[in-house]
Amino acid sequence: MNRRKFLKNAGFAAGAMAITNDMFAGKNDPVYGHNDMRYRMNIKWGALNPEKHPVNDCHEMIQDKKGRIVLLTNETKNNILIYNKSGKLKGSWGHEFPGAHGLTLHRAGGEEYLFITDTSKHQVYKTTLDGKLLFTIDYPEETGVYKNKAAFVPTETTVLDNGDFYIADGYGAQYIMHYDEKGKLKHFFGGKGDTTANLDNAHGITVDSRQGTPTLLITDRTRNCFKRFSLDGKLIEVIELPGACVCRPVIHGDHLYAAVLRSPDLNAPGTGFVTILDKNNKVVSNIGGTAPVYKEGKLQPMSQAEKILVHPHDVCVDEEGSIYVSQWASNKVYPYKFSRV
Repeated sequence: MNRRKFLKNAGFAAGAMAITNDMFAGKNDPVYGHNDMRYRMNIKWGALNPEKHPVNDCHEMIQDKKGRIVLLTNETKNNILIYNKSGKLKGSWGHEFPGAHGLTLHRAGGEEYLFITDTSKHQVYKTTLDGKLLFTIDYPEETGVYKNKAAFVPTETTVLDNGDFYIADGYGAQYIMHYDEKGKLKHFFGGKGDTTANLDNAHGITVDSRQGTPTLLITDRTRNCFKRFSLDGKLIEVIELPGACVCRPVIHGDHLYAAVLRSPDLNAPGTGFVTILDKNNKVVSNIGGTAPVYKEGKLQPMSQAEKILVHPHDVCVDEEGSIYVSQWASNKVYPYKFSRV
């Protein structure tokens, strides 16, 4: 064998070995979850140099059409961190959102836009993907239910295909506001109260079209459930999740995913996990949580089973079914990646 051919073959062998090593990296790591929704955890996936790109609370994430994972943090040195799926930083921006909390992606006319809620500034913003501010929503004084700006503490948004959007006042008066695409208030519903149609800690909201007709799934975190409403605010059903203080609902394919901040209630710090429901609202897997158990069709109380997460606040699911988890009040950790096995 001549020298050139030897080097060529050696190069192929080295390349093949590198690929093989990458394929089997972490194969002995613990697997979390239940049934056919099981995952390996990578806690180093999103780690960066905190001197250059610090985080405080890692609140929410979305994936753009380029496949990038966009993280929102309330660290004003860089409110937005943009990763590729391998966890490499691709960009950052934002210094003006001290209460950055909710992050929603909307696609329209071939473009992508972000909706950001700020619980400290009591406002909601629509921006381009690179940070250009398009408009700001202040507290809805016209409703007549807010005495001042401080009473409005928006936590989440969701957007319809026609550009209409909803704001969940999850840390304020618990109302859901419906706006047209230009930011004009159309109506509102919910509010704090004792009836089933009222809300308490309406932390998250999303549009659910899995059954055909779009509806709204809204978090009632204190009561350990999601509530389904029609687009005009009529209560349709309650999805009970005993023991799970859920954050926002995230739809991917036929499944519903949610970070569970604490369990069994909000008075138990450091007890979070991630829950996954099928299209029939049945819990099929808990990452870091107890196995879902149903007795006579009723879900039994769930809780943290493995201390792999502290206070998970949101999840983002990519096209491969991998889950990215951001955490609140968890020693400023960067997002973790859970790869499906």
